Amino acid sequence: MTTPVPRTPLAPLDPGQLLDLDRDHVWHPYAPMPGTTRPLLVESAAGVRLTLAEPVHGRSELIDGMSSWWAAVHGYAHPVIDAAIRDQLGRMSHVMFGGLTHEPAIRLARTLVEITPEPLRHVFFADSGSVSVEVAMKMCLQYWRSRGRGAKRRLLTWRGGYHGDTWHPMSVCDPEGGMHQLWEGALAEQVFADAPPREFEPAYVEHLDELLSRHADEVAAVIVEPIVQNAGGMRFHSPRYLSALRELTTKHDVLLVFDEIATGFGRTGELFAADHAGVSPDVLCVGKALTGGYLTMAATLCTERVAAGIASGDVPVLAHGPTFMGNPLAAAAANASLGLLLDGDWRADVKRIESHLTTGLAPARTLPGVRDVRVLGAIGVIQLDHEVHIPTATRTAIEHGVWLRPFRDLIYTMPPYISTTADLTQITTAAIAAATPTQPIT
Repeated sequence: MTTPVPRTPLAPLDPGQLLDLDRDHVWHPYAPMPGTTRPLLVESAAGVRLTLAEPVHGRSELIDGMSSWWAAVHGYAHPVIDAAIRDQLGRMSHVMFGGLTHEPAIRLARTLVEITPEPLRHVFFADSGSVSVEVAMKMCLQYWRSRGRGAKRRLLTWRGGYHGDTWHPMSVCDPEGGMHQLWEGALAEQVFADAPPREFEPAYVEHLDELLSRHADEVAAVIVEPIVQNAGGMRFHSPRYLSALRELTTKHDVLLVFDEIATGFGRTGELFAADHAGVSPDVLCVGKALTGGYLTMAATLCTERVAAGIASGDVPVLAHGPTFMGNPLAAAAANASLGLLLDGDWRADVKRIESHLTTGLAPARTLPGVRDVRVLGAIGVIQLDHEVHIPTATRTAIEHGVWLRPFRDLIYTMPPYISTTADLTQITTAAIAAATPTQPIT
C-alpha cells in the first residue's frame, strides 16, 4: 500500500506564478497544451467589467464585449442572482435528481414551459448546451425507434451551423468549414443542405424539400440554429426559412429541433429566435444565458407528442441521466436570471443595444478588407475578407479597454444587456480599431 504524500499548501502566488502554473497544467478551450498564448488573469468581475490581476497593455479593467461567451446577459455580481444563490446554498447545493426533486427545478421548468413557444410542455435538464443537443438528438432517435421506425436515425441540417463539441452534436456542425473536420469518418454521417441564404429565396426552400423528400425514411429530425448561425460564422437568415422548415418537416413526417442555446432569452430581439417566425419546434434546446452566466445548466424541451412517443416504446424512458441534472444552485440562479429578464424591460434594452451597435459599427463598412457589417438585436458583427490576425486584433481591443474574442474572419460583440451608451461606444470603437489594418503583432 502506497503511503500518501502529505500535500503542501500553496503559498500565496503572484500573477506571474499563477500564469506559469496555468501554462503548465491548465488546458484552455481550442488551445494547445502547454499553452502558447498567455491568457489574461481575471481577479474579479462586476457589472460589465473584468478586473485583471495585473495590467495588460496598459489596462487593468476591461469591458466584456462577449458576455462570457454570450451567457452573462445581466453582467457580473448581480445582487439579485448573488442573493438567490446564497439563499439556496443555505438550503442545499445539490441533490441527485433520480427519484428526488426540489422546488428550484420545478419552478424553473414551469417558467420555461410558460415562456417558450407552444406546445412545448416537458423539460429535461442537462449539464451544458452541447449536452442538451445530445439529449435532443437522442429524444428524436428514440422517438422513432419507439414508433417502430428505427431506420430513421440520421439528422438533417444546413451547412454553416454549430451545435457543440460533444460527440453527436459535432456530427451536425459544418463538416467542411467547421472546427470538427478532424473527426471526418468517425462521426455519424448526417444529411447536409446548403447554407441558408440571408434573404428568403423560394429556390432554397425547394432545395430543402427535395432533400427531405429523398431522405425522409432515414431522417429522424432537422436541427438548426434559428435566425443566427453563431459559432459557425455569425450568419443571419430570414425567419421565413423557419416557417418553411416547420411546413416541410410536418409534410415529410420528420421532427424539428431548434438549437436556441445562443439565441434564446432575448439576444436576437425576440425572447426566442423562433418567435420571429411565430413557429414552434418539436424539440428546443436552451442554455448559456439560462443562468445569467453564473453556473452551467441547459435544458431540452419537447412536445407531448415526442414524450408520449418515447413512452410507448419497449424502453419507455429517455435513456439519459446526468449526475448534476437539475442542480439546485444552478436552478436558483436560472430562476433569478429569468426573473430579472421577464420583470425588466429586456426588449427595450436589446433594442437600445441594437441601435447603438448599428450606428457605432457603421464606419467599419468603409475600412479596407471589410466584407460586411451586420447587426441583429444585441449581436454586432464585422466580417473581413481575410482571416483575423487574432493576437493583433485582441491586443488592439484590449488597448481600447475591451475584451473581444475574434475568430476566423470575424470581429464581433454580444454585450451584456446592462451595457450603457458609454460602454457600447467603447465596445464599437474597439471593434473598429481591431478591424483596422495594422502591422501584425508577432
